[in-house]
Amino acid sequence: MANTTTKATRKIVHIDEEKCNGCGLCIIACAEGALKIIDGKARLVSDKYCDGLGACLGECPQGAIKIEERDAEEFDEVAVEHHLAQKRTEEKTFPCGCPSTTVTDLGKREAKTAPHEDTARQESTLGNWPVQLRLVPPTASFLQGADLLLTADCVPVAYPNFHADFLKDHAVLVACPKLDDFDAHLDKLTQIIRQAGLKSITVLHMEVPCCSGLVHMAKEAVKASGKNVPLSDVTIGVQGALLPARQR
Repeated sequence: MANTTTKATRKIVHIDEEKCNGCGLCIIACAEGALKIIDGKARLVSDKYCDGLGACLGECPQGAIKIEERDAEEFDEVAVEHHLAQKRTEEKTFPCGCPSTTVTDLGKREAKTAPHEDTARQESTLGNWPVQLRLVPPTASFLQGADLLLTADCVPVAYPNFHADFLKDHAVLVACPKLDDFDAHLDKLTQIIRQAGLKSITVLHMEVPCCSGLVHMAKEAVKASGKNVPLSDVTIGVQGALLPARQR
């Protein structure tokens, strides 16, 4: 049977493997699923999945992605839909994305309390409202000179001692690097760092790879702000464990 693949000279992404560090942020940004981490590097799965618009360019901290013009298979929206549907059906975790397509039963959690132990109700240490990053103005009084806790919104659900171990004496802002508007959050956070005179920033996120985008956001915001603000990175496991610090 003859090969009916149609090629044309068009814009398409090119990845410099020497620069790519396999962080996977480009994969989160690619709505068509055209990119995949293979052998520690981001690679184009198929020409026909790439629309050439370059939504992934701004997400690469290494500057490893560019748009080039070359002979390539034409972009195929139908093929993209089939490709994404297959990924959802397989219920596999994306190479560097939140494993939202994988349903995991962590088992019933029973309180590990002795039968007659006196258990006082834990008091909230929340000191500001609102908490959603997109709702908080950079001039909010509670941000001025504060130690800021920037937390992924899944963390308080997963980590049982969130208030006692992290929230106390901190202003808190909540965001999701995968589902929220990353660029809008980056701009807002940059403004906050410029105007609030923060003492420090602690980024608290889940172990799933897409959540590390929150760390990337914070680092980029500090850089763009021109301020020298200490930044620490804390990772929480999906079963609620505080994971060892990782070098970044």
